[in-house]
Amino acid sequence: MDRNKAILVFKCLSDASRINIISALRSGEAYGELLAQRLGLSASTLSFHMKKLEEAGLVTSRKEQYYTVYALNEQITQLRLADLIHDECPEEEDAARQRENAYRQKVLEAFFDGERLRSIPVQRKKKLIVLQKIAESFTPGIVYDEAAVSEIIERFHPDYCTLRRDMISEGIFTRENGQYVRIK
Repeated sequence: MDRNKAILVFKCLSDASRINIISALRSGEAYGELLAQRLGLSASTLSFHMKKLEEAGLVTSRKEQYYTVYALNEQITQLRLADLIHDECPEEEDAARQRENAYRQKVLEAFFDGERLRSIPVQRKKKLIVLQKIAESFTPGIVYDEAAVSEIIERFHPDYCTLRRDMISEGIFTRENGQYVRIK
């Protein structure tokens, strides 16, 4: 089911009268007038709700002479919540990735002057981008001693102690007995 259809289903399910209609139709199909009478709704109110339920695909209808007969669409009502909620479509994922990359580039341009870090960002999201950029200078899985880590970080900014500590606290590095390993 596509995302727009799933949204319609959720909107329909957010109304108590529609939930009551679905519940009443679980026992089988019913004429509109009988359904309205059973639920204590006027014919026009029932018609309004049935139109919404049909648009979402939860209910089907057919004409029998002067009457409309309604039934549940079992294919949709049997779906699990996980079937209605699914990952973004590839176009949306690409657009989100492009926005993230543009934001990352903007942050890097704002805080770096070439390879030198002008200042350490205060905002965590921006600081993570800066720390990840610095971490690219380290090979994941390789063990570095503290002096080597400090020397590499100092190429970017003189406050290598703060940056090194932040990289550990953000899980970019692990530290044990003065040995550092990049894990992200």
